[in-house]
Amino acid sequence: MSKIYYVGDWAVMLGPVFAETPFNYAWKGTDLFNYGQWLKNAIESDGRHQVTSVPTWDFYKLAPGRYEQILDEYDAFIFSDVEAKNFQLDPHFFDRTKFGSKPLTFPDRVRLTVEALRAGKHMIFAGGWLSFNGESGKGGWGRTQLREILPVECLKFEDLRESTEGWRAIAIQPEHRLFEGIDLTQMPPVLGYNIVKPRAGCDVLAVWEGSTDPMLAAGESGKGRVLAYTSDPAPHWGCNFVYWDQYTQFWLNAVSWLTAESQDR
Repeated sequence: MSKIYYVGDWAVMLGPVFAETPFNYAWKGTDLFNYGQWLKNAIESDGRHQVTSVPTWDFYKLAPGRYEQILDEYDAFIFSDVEAKNFQLDPHFFDRTKFGSKPLTFPDRVRLTVEALRAGKHMIFAGGWLSFNGESGKGGWGRTQLREILPVECLKFEDLRESTEGWRAIAIQPEHRLFEGIDLTQMPPVLGYNIVKPRAGCDVLAVWEGSTDPMLAAGESGKGRVLAYTSDPAPHWGCNFVYWDQYTQFWLNAVSWLTAESQDR
């Protein structure tokens, strides 16, 4: 059984907020949403994979040394709506009790991620407002060493493309094993995606209709395999996608390709 560590696609909603007087603003509720439940359930559905789904803030707050343990323990990793700052910063930098007269540094989680993939771990990078370059550049993946392992190239400016009508996907390599049992012509429209560019040496397997923008791209780096899915595997972009009757098979194919011992493409 493969073990998968899935970061992202959680949210906290605070409110609504009531202004009862000019001096009194009252919060009336806190809700926690796990938007990653659909992807977790899909991957675990055949009993061959175990997914640990964690909010981005838990990933950010990992104690020094804990990420190295996780990288060693798990076979594959999924990052969705995880902006670069969660890799680059550590909450201890903002804990004044840690300040002192000696330099304060921690292991670079970007470097650790890149090295883990090249050593044989496998990864999926999925889209969203905080993925790839993201909204107003907040995703920032292309500004880090992650660009060396992504199977696509990030833009240098905001890369969101959104529409209430949405886009469907078109297979470029329909014979690829990732599309076994999958008919992309039946995929419902997604409400947005991150615009990225193809990367030399990697395969664009599908594009978004009416464009040459990659929808799904695959590559290898060292001993590891990596996929980029440029929309969101969860709502809101994926609010139609998660109810597709082939959603489960799509992600099972993706994870099976990643974690297969064979390098068969």
